[in-house]
Amino acid sequence: MACKTAGVPTLKRLPLYLRLLRRMREEGAEYASGAVLARELELDPIVVRKDLAITGARGKPRLGFPLHELIESVEEFLGWSNTTDAFLAGTGSLGQALLGYRGFEQHGLRITAAFDVDSGTVGRRIYGKTVLHIDRLADLARRMHVRLGILTVPAAVAQEVADAMVAGGIRGIWNFTPTRLHVPEEVILQREDLASTLAVLSHKLHLQGALNKSG
Repeated sequence: MACKTAGVPTLKRLPLYLRLLRRMREEGAEYASGAVLARELELDPIVVRKDLAITGARGKPRLGFPLHELIESVEEFLGWSNTTDAFLAGTGSLGQALLGYRGFEQHGLRITAAFDVDSGTVGRRIYGKTVLHIDRLADLARRMHVRLGILTVPAAVAQEVADAMVAGGIRGIWNFTPTRLHVPEEVILQREDLASTLAVLSHKLHLQGALNKSG
């Protein structure tokens, strides 16, 4: 039986495996070995073996993992075997980009409604979704049993909108704002800090430039 928890590094690697495995399936492969995955993704074979083991996948001697079964195991472990509906609040540039991203449904996420307060935006259709007023979010989330919220609103109103999500029964918030939210313990928060990610990238570029000059 697969373990129910995994460390963050493993969770971040599993989608990489899944993308490669799906490509291999499209190319007609029937089996995948840990050694091949490790080579293609430039990972330690021991790390790959441990990552796949935690999903409950079982390989066959000299053949590797049956590709279809391995894909199912990874999807099931990540909770991507069933589509999760989500509400998105905030339809500025970032919110619209997320609405337009077609890859989410391959990863078990479907944005079913978008919300805003801007009178020029409410009522518009963006990537097939009619933008609703934010006042309707909590009631609709409760009625539609939506459990995931995506937050791309201005920082000044992030806590207020998060409160509305929680009031509507949403139990997971993907926070793209710089605001540190306060929510009940049972609500899961995942914060995407774009500035922090950019800082890491910029620093690495700076170091690379310094090393090139010194060389």
